[in-house]
Amino acid sequence: MIEIEIPGSGILKIKYFVMDYNGTLATDGKLIAGLKELLNKLAKYVEIHIITADTFGMAGEELKGVNCKLEILPSENQMEAKRDYIKKLGKEFCVAFGNGKNDSLMVKEAKLGISILGEEGTYKDTLMNSNLFFKSIIDALSFFIEKRRLIATLRS
Repeated sequence: MIEIEIPGSGILKIKYFVMDYNGTLATDGKLIAGLKELLNKLAKYVEIHIITADTFGMAGEELKGVNCKLEILPSENQMEAKRDYIKKLGKEFCVAFGNGKNDSLMVKEAKLGISILGEEGTYKDTLMNSNLFFKSIIDALSFFIEKRRLIATLRS
């Protein structure tokens, strides 16, 4: 677990990272370079859950060697399925990362919702439902390694 005291907000307790795959961790089905190592580093502190419709059918192969739980969702009702996944884990302990329309309810439901602007862009409602926005997933994940960044951004 990651526990961080945020001045003016109390203690942030993070048990789970819930992440979209395509557009967030991958471009055209391929895991972004450098992510495997970064995800495994963070997996020492939080459980990583990757939920996806697996549009390109490559998530399982691309995530080999990554300490995570992969959940392949049916193509229908993905927005609701991703939101419900957050609820099931306990939204107060979740950080959700996404970029697409089907991620908009997930980032809104989580304790901390993060939009990623990758090569596939970011859907407007997903951005508006997020607490934070990063230009890349590498930047977003690095934010949790250097905790002073998190404190500086979230303090009141």
